[in-house]
Amino acid sequence: MITGASSGIGAATAQLFINKGWNVIASMRNPEKETALADSDQVLLAKLDVLDLTSIADAVNQGIAKFGKIDVLLNNAGYGAYGVLESFSREQIIRQFNTNVIGLMDVTKAVLPHFRNNKNGMIINVSSIGGKMTFPLGTLYHGTKFAVEGISESLSYEVEQFGGQVKIVEPGAIATDFGGRSLDFSNDESMAEYQPMVQKVMAGFDEFFKHTSPASKVAEVIFEAATDGKKQLRYTAGDDANAIIAQRHETDDATFLAGMKTQFGI
Repeated sequence: MITGASSGIGAATAQLFINKGWNVIASMRNPEKETALADSDQVLLAKLDVLDLTSIADAVNQGIAKFGKIDVLLNNAGYGAYGVLESFSREQIIRQFNTNVIGLMDVTKAVLPHFRNNKNGMIINVSSIGGKMTFPLGTLYHGTKFAVEGISESLSYEVEQFGGQVKIVEPGAIATDFGGRSLDFSNDESMAEYQPMVQKVMAGFDEFFKHTSPASKVAEVIFEAATDGKKQLRYTAGDDANAIIAQRHETDDATFLAGMKTQFGI
């Protein structure tokens, strides 16, 4: 079962698992608009909005009714809110955390009784290198991904009690629409103190996203996590992810933050 399966990592992962012979519950907010995937004996297109509890329950129930069992849940749905914290409305802040954190937990809670009854089941949560380190202007987004890391690690103790497992996938820069419909950018130009940094950071992001990995790369790592049989919690996806996370582990806070400021020229 995949959330956010209409585009990007979710779509690539759905296609890979289908190609590998798996049954896939491809859930998305607007399944009627889906053109790449089609309902078949192997695929269920399910309407699911992580902000809508009824749609979550319906998608889970429909998937179990069609296939009899869910073995793996991939929590992939989400987006990035970037910008100056002062410029975000409270509604934008709540929506970011509701989508990336509360929605993830609501979907997980809807599937957990099924996993517990079956005495197995795997939850794979799509985090990010942004769950292990931060870029400037990412207060909201990084806050949600740091939360996903903690939720996943702690939940792993619980699901082990009935034979379940939790895994985390941490992609780097991926060639998806993250900079388009999956990005909520906020700035207030009247806050003059922030503007030099905003301009430099946004220019730096343009450079960062010139060196992306395809969404299929993340899909391959997700498939590996689902099938390798290892007691491994975290998986990085992309050469840049491996390098950046290794650098974060090897340096103290002051050194890493100074290097990040140098990189962005702030």
